[in-house]
Amino acid sequence: MIALLQRVSEAAVHVNGERVGGIGPGVLALIGVERGDSEPQADRLLERMLAYRIFPDGEGRMNLDVRQAGGGLLLVPQFTLAANTNKGNRPSFTSAAEPAEGQRLFGYLVEQARDQMPAVATGRFGAHMRVALVNDGPVTFWLQVPPAA
Repeated sequence: MIALLQRVSEAAVHVNGERVGGIGPGVLALIGVERGDSEPQADRLLERMLAYRIFPDGEGRMNLDVRQAGGGLLLVPQFTLAANTNKGNRPSFTSAAEPAEGQRLFGYLVEQARDQMPAVATGRFGAHMRVALVNDGPVTFWLQVPPAA
């Protein structure tokens, strides 16, 4: 599984003009599910996302994780993160999970996150979403937990 983390001052997701999720300060995580991913990859990715120290401490150093900083978490499904872009001018999505499996694992990830954090919002799987954010820094990191062999 893949997560593109962005430290944000605020972020929101809209579908058909309706706000379906949003947070104030925190982490916007775009989530890609790859073929071969399962619950262990989702669990490990969530563990890494929640523990990743990307918020400033009292000295301005990135030493706090999202929970220590009191931030929210906005999880947005984005299958294009699993694209193969190694050749040509058009991405291949053969490494992305099938839609039903991607939706199932994204849902699992959301459930686990809600068990561990008070402020979790989401985008809508399979929808055409408009994601607005104010990247704070900018601070952006790519995390990946490889699919099972």
